[in-house]
Order: sequence, then C-alpha cells, then structure tokens
Amino acid sequence: MDLLHDIIDWVVATVEAWGYIGIFIMMFLESSFFPFPSEVVMIPAGALAYEGKMNLYAAIGTGIAGSLAGAWFNYWLAYYLGRSVLLKAPVIRRFVTEEKMNRVESFFAKHGPISTFNGRLIPVVRQYISFPAGLAKMNAFKFTLYTGAGAGIWMTILVLLGYFLQHNEDLIEQYLGRITIGTLVFIGILTVGYIFYHKKFKV
Repeated sequence: MDLLHDIIDWVVATVEAWGYIGIFIMMFLESSFFPFPSEVVMIPAGALAYEGKMNLYAAIGTGIAGSLAGAWFNYWLAYYLGRSVLLKAPVIRRFVTEEKMNRVESFFAKHGPISTFNGRLIPVVRQYISFPAGLAKMNAFKFTLYTGAGAGIWMTILVLLGYFLQHNEDLIEQYLGRITIGTLVFIGILTVGYIFYHKKFKV
C-alpha cells in the first residue's frame, strides 16, 4: 500500500509540475501499457483548474488526447503483431484460445463501435479494449471517434469532480462511486437499446 501511495503522489506531483505535458504523458500511459486509475491524474487537474493554474477545457482536451494516443498505441500493437504473436505470450495463452480469438474478431467486425465506446467507460476494460479492436482491424475513423467519445465523457466527469470538489477526498470518493454505478447503468441501457435496434431492423 505504501508503494501505491508513493506512485499516486508521484503522478499528482508530475501533473502539477509538468502541467499539460504531464497530463498527456500520464493519460497515454494509463491508456496503454501501464494502467493505473485515471482519477489520480484528472481529478487533481480539475482542482488545479479551479485554482487558476490550468485551463479547464485545455485539461479535458489534453486528457482526451493522451487517452487517444495510448489507445492507438495498443491498437497498432495488436494490428501489426497479430494474433500469432499475442497468443504466444504466456499470460494471454493461458486465458485466450484461438477459438476465443476468432469470436472476438468476428464480434468486433460487426459491433466494434459500441464495444469500443462502452469499453472506454468501464474500469480496467478501458485499458485493454484497443487490443481486440486492433486484432479485428476496426475502421480507423470509427475507432478514433468512439474511443474519443468514451474517453471524453470520462475525462470531463473526472475534471469536473476535481474542479467542484477540489481536495475533498471523502466527497470525491462518494460521488465517484455513484457516478461509476450510474455510468454502468447507462452502458447497460445503451447496450440493450443497441441490441433491440439491431434485432428489429436486422442491421
């Protein structure tokens, strides 16, 4: 736990010291190969915006840009390495079979946009949703659009939490928990609506 607190303190200090560059780098890492809670980056950025040390909209925009860059890093990694290389990785090989990989690619070929958008709003999933998109060679424009939309919603929520609650950790934790649950409910409703639409119109 001490190590985790040290890492979080370092991330917050980096954001404050490096400004927008710090936000971009941290969100790139968070969205790619070094997953950690985006809350520890964007909520302090919101608090800094409240204190006049950052621009609110620039902080949100930089967070989205960093998230997109990290997502694209994972996308291209999966796109160019392909399933043959990824399946050789010991961790992946233990849980993912060739058959499962086929199903994922087939699913993304048809439902990539909704999966990418939803995935960006789900904790833990948001860091890895770009891999199946890359394997399925999802359309680049659609990948950018839906990744940016999902990341944009989440970045805005976190920055506004920091802006309005500043350093009140108890209130932040309370509201963040409610928002996370509300977001998951929203995703559930959106997914049900999407399934209904596709079944009704045979899209």
